[in-house]
Amino acid sequence: MEYRLRPLQEKDAPFMLEWMHDDFVVHNMKTDFASKTMEDCKNFIAWATDKDVMDTDCNLAIVDEQDEYQGTVSIKHIKDGKGEFAITIRKGAMGKGISKWGMAAIIQYGFSELFLREIYWCVSPDNARAVRFYDKNGYQRIDAPSYASGYTDQEMAYFYWYAVRDNSGTCC
Repeated sequence: MEYRLRPLQEKDAPFMLEWMHDDFVVHNMKTDFASKTMEDCKNFIAWATDKDVMDTDCNLAIVDEQDEYQGTVSIKHIKDGKGEFAITIRKGAMGKGISKWGMAAIIQYGFSELFLREIYWCVSPDNARAVRFYDKNGYQRIDAPSYASGYTDQEMAYFYWYAVRDNSGTCC
């Protein structure tokens, strides 16, 4: 199966809402996705595809060969050559290598197209599936970065933090 990244489209909203209302997917996430509505999904897609927003928050759909939404990969809070990675995959897309592919694709995009020097993210230690995935795939844990936005001091200390840095010399 082939996958690709593309801008989010309104037709993705029902699939987004599917994962938002799936406790298996969102159980250990910071945001209360269970309360989200179809309108919330459509509003997010409209916001995420606004050209002005894409300078600081890049949100792309992972789609299959039929252009069906499988999940979202993001680099948000882009500032000073750094950005925060996020990924969410539909339950039906799990276990197929889509997370690994999507993560590698958005990281490469962040370095080559957004000219980032570092991409960082965090995960709850309670999210054993995600922690296993990041550790198994060789992502390096770091100390909580002082430049991460929107986290309380308690969250900064609680979460596991990871980062990848661009060593290619192709950016700033």
